[in-house]
Amino acid sequence: MKYKFKSTPYNEDDRAQRHLDIFEKLGPGQINISTVNSTEHVVAWHKHNIQTDYWFCIKGSFKVGLATIEEGAKFEYLSDKNPRVLEIPPGIYHGYQALEPGSILMYYLTEKYTPSDEYRANVGEFKEIWKTENK
Repeated sequence: MKYKFKSTPYNEDDRAQRHLDIFEKLGPGQINISTVNSTEHVVAWHKHNIQTDYWFCIKGSFKVGLATIEEGAKFEYLSDKNPRVLEIPPGIYHGYQALEPGSILMYYLTEKYTPSDEYRANVGEFKEIWKTENK
């Protein structure tokens, strides 16, 4: 899978804490924000053939699932404590689960939402386990 992360510039002074230039190249797509209060619900799976997603955690943390038919599922984490942007190119199924109540995900989509470019799969399709194991 060829997803990638980008570090975000951060500036803090006596006025505010700022994350700068979150999404470097903005085009005609759209920016959305999701506030997730449940840590039990899994929002997965879907992919796009045209659209690229860029995800950034504003508050809290998320367990992010990324999957392809060929490679199966892999998990990554987004958190306000490690600010970075996750780029999810076309062809990769993706989804998330909030790890803290009130987590906020901001995401830039390179295309306006088009239902015909959204392909769904069921949770468990990739034999993934969303539950966090005890360690």
